[in-house]
Amino acid sequence: MAMSCHSSGDGMWICTGVPAQLVLAAQHTIGHSEPQMNRDFDELAARAAPVVFVLLWSTGFIGTKYVLSGAEPLTYLAIRMVLVVILMAVIVAVWRPKWPSPAGMAHSAVAAILVHGFYLGGTAVAIAHSVPVGLSALIPGLQPILTSTIANRWLGERVTWLQWAGLILGLAGVVLILHGRPMTGEVGWGWFASGVSLVSITLGALYQKRFCSSIDWRSGNLVQYVTVALFFGLGSYLFETGTVHWSSEFVLALTWLAVVLSIGSISVLYWLIRHHGATQVASLFYLVPAVTAVMAFILFGEKLDALSIFGMAACAAAVLLVNRSRPAAS
Repeated sequence: MAMSCHSSGDGMWICTGVPAQLVLAAQHTIGHSEPQMNRDFDELAARAAPVVFVLLWSTGFIGTKYVLSGAEPLTYLAIRMVLVVILMAVIVAVWRPKWPSPAGMAHSAVAAILVHGFYLGGTAVAIAHSVPVGLSALIPGLQPILTSTIANRWLGERVTWLQWAGLILGLAGVVLILHGRPMTGEVGWGWFASGVSLVSITLGALYQKRFCSSIDWRSGNLVQYVTVALFFGLGSYLFETGTVHWSSEFVLALTWLAVVLSIGSISVLYWLIRHHGATQVASLFYLVPAVTAVMAFILFGEKLDALSIFGMAACAAAVLLVNRSRPAAS
């Protein structure tokens, strides 16, 4: 029997010379394959996002070490944010997302000062004040401890006993990595800056989840980056000389930090915050010090002793415990 098919114009295909059962079966399969593919992609993205985030976030400390050879901390951050604003403006112009309300813009600005301003500024100042790259990630690595207590009161998240065990184990791992490190002199100001970055990223992640989760990430991020571009520009004008040495190392590191970190990793972070509890997302920061330390060993020769390696293993185990069950979020 001859068979012929033609489109009906509304997405359906009409075939003659084919048993009706086969036509219905084919239409059923086609109609259900696309949702299944979307579910598979969403599941893959959910599994890959934490790994991608940890790797990208860790390179931020490495890139900062390179870029500080050409500019002071706030000056470099001001230039970086100007580049990011340009990139985000292009994205917004192409996709034309919905803009946040005036209240949403205000919330985005506050989140920007916390997540980008004091966190990135504190980290850059810490590295500039002789805190080793591999250790500059350690103080912010304590974020889950703060998040678990603040989230429980502010966001209504329930932290289980298993997650508490993971948080305590992670803290012990960070302490092991920190043992025997200098904490005085110029580096003392660096550790203080790291403490500022810890508090700001903790509050920023919680604030972002509570007040900014419904804001489109493209328009919301543009508002945030404009805010911190002004913030760092003012800081550079008030406290630094503004001198920049435009070497190839500086340009390459700046490009990586502006494109991959400020757009890539921050977008993944906000996606994770929207889809997971704050405690679960914060637990990923336990892996950042270990991954950063390995990168610093490879690139800068920063050595790790046996206790530090054991501490990294403890941090990894802590992440497994904290992520074992998702906390209930209101």
